[in-house]
Amino acid sequence: MPQSSRENILSLIRKALSENSLPMPFPEADKHNDFYTRDDMGIEEKFAEEFSKLGGKFVYCADELEMVQNLQALADTMHWDKIHVKDNFLLHLFREHQFDEVCQGDDMRDIQVGLSLCECLVARTGSLIMSSAQDYGRALPVYAPVHIAIAFGNQLVWNISDAIAKLKEKYQHNLPSLISLTTGPSRTADIEKTLVVGVHGPKEVYVFLVDQGWKQ
Repeated sequence: MPQSSRENILSLIRKALSENSLPMPFPEADKHNDFYTRDDMGIEEKFAEEFSKLGGKFVYCADELEMVQNLQALADTMHWDKIHVKDNFLLHLFREHQFDEVCQGDDMRDIQVGLSLCECLVARTGSLIMSSAQDYGRALPVYAPVHIAIAFGNQLVWNISDAIAKLKEKYQHNLPSLISLTTGPSRTADIEKTLVVGVHGPKEVYVFLVDQGWKQ
């Protein structure tokens, strides 16, 4: 049976590719899985450095109690009377410590400060990984002018590829419908070529890193 025109064309393409293959311009790239040299500094220090370069505000906490105390001091300094939170774990934690400014709220029309967990932190880029599978869903990190993320030591990874692997391990074959990578406060230069912060998301982003594993 004669071959169809499509099969003839594909056959010619395969032959041409096999006869005229070009060497890779950087053959050594295939030998390495990690394209980025890791600094001598620890992973916590690396994240803090990169996150701060981007305008983020990093707060180190030895444990959960110190995290609550630091957040209370920040709320007092900034005169925040309400911190919006939807994560059940955080609601329970702050109620245990009688932190009245942290409260549950479903109406985001007048939200000023939003508090949430995150999936993980990427040290090399100073980024937060968040997803729609978490209690706050898709809305809080976009609506809140000030976003405070609580993270734990075992949520730190070096690269974005490590973060994706961590999410695949956690969710298996049921990955969230939205996985977002947030790198510093929202910014754009589309308005008269002037850099503007806080147009499509928070003007300020805080990360409180608790130097212990998540015990939820």
